[in-house]
Amino acid sequence: MNDFSVWDLLIDISIISGLLLIGTILRAKVTWIQSLFLPASMIAGFIGLLLGPSGLHILPFSTQFSTYPGLLIAVIFAAFPIGAAKVNLKEIIHQVRNMWSFSMLITVLMWGGAGLFGLIVLVPLFTDLPSGFGLILSAGFVGGHGTAAAIGDGFLQYGWEEAMDLGMTSATIGLLVAILGGLFLVKRSTEKGHTHFISSFKDLPEELKTGLVSEDKRHNMGKETVSPSSIDPFVLHLAIISFVVGVAYWLTDVLNNLIPAVSFPLFSIAFVVGLLFQMISRNVKADSYIDQRVIDRIGGTATDFLVAFGIASINITVVLDYALPLTILFIFGIIWAYLIFRIIGPNIFQDFWLEKSLFGWGWSTGTVAMGIALLRIVDPELKSKTTSDYALAYIGVAPFEIIIITFSPILFSIGFSWVMPLALLLTAVIIIGFYKRTGQWGGNI
Repeated sequence: MNDFSVWDLLIDISIISGLLLIGTILRAKVTWIQSLFLPASMIAGFIGLLLGPSGLHILPFSTQFSTYPGLLIAVIFAAFPIGAAKVNLKEIIHQVRNMWSFSMLITVLMWGGAGLFGLIVLVPLFTDLPSGFGLILSAGFVGGHGTAAAIGDGFLQYGWEEAMDLGMTSATIGLLVAILGGLFLVKRSTEKGHTHFISSFKDLPEELKTGLVSEDKRHNMGKETVSPSSIDPFVLHLAIISFVVGVAYWLTDVLNNLIPAVSFPLFSIAFVVGLLFQMISRNVKADSYIDQRVIDRIGGTATDFLVAFGIASINITVVLDYALPLTILFIFGIIWAYLIFRIIGPNIFQDFWLEKSLFGWGWSTGTVAMGIALLRIVDPELKSKTTSDYALAYIGVAPFEIIIITFSPILFSIGFSWVMPLALLLTAVIIIGFYKRTGQWGGNI
C-alpha cells in the first residue's frame, strides 16, 4: 500500500475507462454480443480479466485495483436514499401488494435457500469451506456485482479474503445464466402460448440491441438546480455523495474501534448517512435542489466501474480452488431460480404472470437491469406494468435487502450461521401462507 500513489489510481481508472469504451463499441457493432445483451461494463471486465494480472499480464493495473469495488459499493448505497421522493409505505404496499410479495419471496428464498443449502449440503461435503459459502450464490445471482462486493467486503473483515473473488465470479456467472436461460425461457414460453404480447428479438428497439440511443429518443440526464456561476450542478451532486461516503468511512472507523467484536460494513453506514442527509435536507427545504436523476447517474457510474473492476480483478486461482463446490452451488442456484420462476410467479400473479415471472428470473439470476431486458422481449411496450410496479414495490423491499446484506456476513462469521437462513425461509412460508389462507394463491399453473 505504501507504494500506491495518485498516479497509480489515475492509471487504473484510465485503463478501465478505455476498456469501457471498447466494450461500448463492441456492443454497438458486434451482433452476437447484442443478442446476448452483454453490458459494456461486463465486456470491459472480461477483457481486463484476460489481459490483467490473472491473465496475460499485459495491462499494468496497480496492486490495489482489486480493492476498488469495496469503495464503489459504498458510493452506490450512499446514492440510494438521496434525492428520493417522499412516499407512504402503507399505500405503496397496498397498491402493488403482489409485486411486493413476489419481490420479497425472491429475496428471502434466494438468500435463505442458498445459505441453508450451503450449511446442509456443501459444508458437510467440503469440511474446509466457511459456513457462509452458500451466500456466495445469492450475493452474485440475486445481488449482482454490487452486492457481491458488499458481501465480499463484509466477509473480508472477518478474515475470509477469497469471498470477494468468489462473489464476483458468482455475479458474472449469474449474468450469463440470466441471459442464456432467459432467452431459452422466452422461446419456450412463446411456443407454449404463455406470452400476452407476441415479440421476438428482431422486434426490439434498436437502442436495446446496440446500446446507442437515436437523437429523437434521447432524454436529459438531469436538471440544473443551481447556477453554474456559484457551483457546477454536477459538482454539487458529486460533492454530496463524496461527503456522505467520507463521513460514513469516518463513522465506520470509529464504530469498529469502539466495538471491535463487530465489523461494521462501510456500505451500510453509507446508506444510513445518506438517509440522514436526505432527512436533514428535506427538513431544511433544500431537497428540491437535489436532482434524483443526477444522483442516479452517479450511482450508475459507480456501478459500471464496479462491474468492470470486479470482473477484471477476479483471482482465477482462487476460483479454481473452489471449482467443485462452486459448480454444485451454481447448479442448485439455477434449479432454485427456475422453481421460483415456474411456481411462485404463476401462483402470485393473476395477470401477465409470464412477463412478471420472466422479469423475476432475470433479477434472481443476474440483475434488475437484466430482468428488464428480458421483459422487453415479451413486453416491448411494458403494458404489463411490471417495471412501474417493481419500482414502487422495491421501496418496501429495500430495507429488508439491506439488513440481509449487512448482517449475514456478521452472523455467519460469529457462529450464528443458522439464524438468517431459517428466519428468511420462515418469512417466505408466512407470505405464501397468507396467500393460501386468503384464497389468492394459484390459478396459472
